[in-house]
Amino acid sequence: MGDGRRGDVTDRATAGFRQRYGAEPAGRWAAPGRVNLIGEHTDYNDGFVLPFALPLRTVVAAAPGPDRRWTVWSELDDEPVEFGAEEADDPGRVDGWAAYVAGVVWALRAAGLDVPGARLAIASDVPVGSGLSSSAAIESAVLAALVDLGALDLPAERWPRLAQRAENDYVGAPTGIMDQSAVIRGREGHALFLDCRTEEVEQIPFDPAAAGLAVLVVDSRAPHRHADGEYAARRKSCERAAATLGVAALRDVPTADLDTALARLDDDETRRRVRHVVTEDQRVLDTVALLRAGRVREIGPLLTASHASMRYDFEITVPEVDTAVEAALAAGAHGARMTGGGFGGCVLALVDADAADTVADAVAAAYAERGFAAPGTLTVQPAGGATRL
Repeated sequence: MGDGRRGDVTDRATAGFRQRYGAEPAGRWAAPGRVNLIGEHTDYNDGFVLPFALPLRTVVAAAPGPDRRWTVWSELDDEPVEFGAEEADDPGRVDGWAAYVAGVVWALRAAGLDVPGARLAIASDVPVGSGLSSSAAIESAVLAALVDLGALDLPAERWPRLAQRAENDYVGAPTGIMDQSAVIRGREGHALFLDCRTEEVEQIPFDPAAAGLAVLVVDSRAPHRHADGEYAARRKSCERAAATLGVAALRDVPTADLDTALARLDDDETRRRVRHVVTEDQRVLDTVALLRAGRVREIGPLLTASHASMRYDFEITVPEVDTAVEAALAAGAHGARMTGGGFGGCVLALVDADAADTVADAVAAAYAERGFAAPGTLTVQPAGGATRL
């Protein structure tokens, strides 16, 4: 599922630092991508999500730099970007991929922390634009580096909210707290059950391999079609519906009262949006209950039901992801769904470990039949979160 770069990502970040700055880095910090097992578009509705961290990582090699100056190089763009406190304190002044770095500096400074100047080099195995949260991986790895370099007094439980502020208020992407929480607080062999209202987390055992299973991640290679505008439109629709229903957020609509709530809404599109969010929250809770009981295989139908809800009620899928889900299920997957914000991105399928290649081949064959670009595939297990290497 990679993008053609070769070699270990940590070595690439280190080599990039040496080549760009002619010195050794003071340290290297990594943050993973993430995949959401279930719970899509529930995060900004104060609901529940169940992501886990991936073995794919973004690595930042860094060292102290001139006071109030930051220089960052990425293997995505060989031209380094340099900015000072004035640019960092003015959202929008730094754009492109470097905005994610400047946004972290801005969020830390806005929190009253004395952020050290730094030189940074970034390498990543997390595919950009695939829905595996490459942006949160960059933010979190940079955050970890700056906290350590400056010996900043910032407890780890505050990291996700600061990284989210960087993305929301500096970059301008209206994402919820899920991505940063998973990337920072993920634990090997577990999924992260997150209450997006209280930010309380619980590590839920999730070890597919022990159950003879695997999670197959399929990069649909579909271009994100109108993703930013459509994401914002879904969010506004949910907020309007909550206001109409007199609740703080759609998380407050009980599943048992869903039909009554839908009857109070005056258009079918809004009803579908609300139905997705309320039923998706319940699917997260049901999945958590099954995993707590060690019944991993039985979560499959919940994954598939989640996809149907995203396809028909929230209307955020595209033909490539629908094809991947249908092909995976036809080839024997226990469940499959799109993961991420939608309009492109990835699909995950829960499969028997010894059938992963068969399912991947079936998806590739379905793509070829439809004339789609060949998908990327990868089997994954839950990995750990942001850390110093």
